[in-house]
Amino acid sequence: MFRLHLIPHGTKFDIVGKSKYMLSLAAIIVMICFAFIAFKGLNYSIDFKGGYIFEIRMPNEPDVEGLRDKLGSLGLGEVSIQQFGAKEDLMVRLGKSEEGKEQEVAIQKVKDTLGEGVVYKKVETVGPKVGSELVMNAIKAVAFALIAMLTYIVIRFEWQFGICAIAALLHDCAIIFGMFSVFPLEFSETSITAVLLTASYSINDTVVIFDRIRETLRKYHKMEMRDLINLSLNETLSRTTLTATTTLLAVLSLYLFGGKVIAAFALPIMVGIVVGTFSSIFVASPLLMFLNIRRDKFDKIKKNSSGTTAANIG
Repeated sequence: MFRLHLIPHGTKFDIVGKSKYMLSLAAIIVMICFAFIAFKGLNYSIDFKGGYIFEIRMPNEPDVEGLRDKLGSLGLGEVSIQQFGAKEDLMVRLGKSEEGKEQEVAIQKVKDTLGEGVVYKKVETVGPKVGSELVMNAIKAVAFALIAMLTYIVIRFEWQFGICAIAALLHDCAIIFGMFSVFPLEFSETSITAVLLTASYSINDTVVIFDRIRETLRKYHKMEMRDLINLSLNETLSRTTLTATTTLLAVLSLYLFGGKVIAAFALPIMVGIVVGTFSSIFVASPLLMFLNIRRDKFDKIKKNSSGTTAANIG
C-alpha cells in the first residue's frame, strides 16, 4: 500500500536546538505587527466604518467591473459589489466619504448612476455606532475563543501546556491582524472568521504534538526534556506537514478560482495555515523547555495505568 511521506520516517531534526532563533524571529515579527496595528490601524471595511448597502436586481447581466468604476467615481468612498443568486442580483456596498454627503443625496446619486429598470430590494444605511459595536463583538469573539481553548488545554494536559498553547495562538492572531494592517487588505466580518479558523487549525496541530509529548513523557520518564521534545516533534512532523500541505492546496484552489470575494477570504486562511504550523512546531513545543514540567505527575499516571491493567489481567 502506497503511503505519502513529505518528511521521511525516522528523522532526527534538532528542532529544539534552533528554538532560540525561531522564538526570537517570532517575537520580532509579533512586535512589528503590534507596532503597525497601534500606529497604522486596520483597513476597516464598510461593515465596521459604516456606509450604504443596496440589494438590487439589474435588468440585464451587469458588467461588474465597469459598474464598480462608475460608482467609485462618485466620491462616496470605497465600493464593494458582490453577485448573489441570479447573475442580475447584486449587493452594492459603499462607504461614506470623508467629506460626508447627505444620505438622500448619496442614495440618489447611486440610483442615477445605476440607471433605469433597476429593482431595489433593500436600501440600508450602516452607521458608525453599528460599526464600533461590530469591532467590539469581533474582539470579544477572539478573546472568548482563546479563553475556551486555554481552559480545554489546561484540563486535558497541565497548565504549562496551556500557557504554551496560548502563546502560540497569540502569535498566530497577531500576525494575521498585522497582515491586514501592513498590507492594503480590507478587514471585514469574514476576516474575523479567518482569524478564528486560523486559531482552530493551529490549536488542533498543537494538541496533536502535545499529546505525543505526554505519551513520550510516560514512556521515557528519564529522558532529557530537550531530547524528549525533539523526539515527539520528529514523530509528528510528517503528519503535521502533510496535513498543512493538503489543507493549503485546497484553500489555494479557492484563492485562485473562487473569484475576488472568495479570494479575500482565502488569503488570510492560507497565511494562517503557514503561521499556525510554524507556531505549533517552533513556538508552542519548545516553550515547554522553560516551564519546568513536573514529571512525577506523568510517572504516577503511568504507574496507576499499569496497576489497573495488572489487576484486570489477574
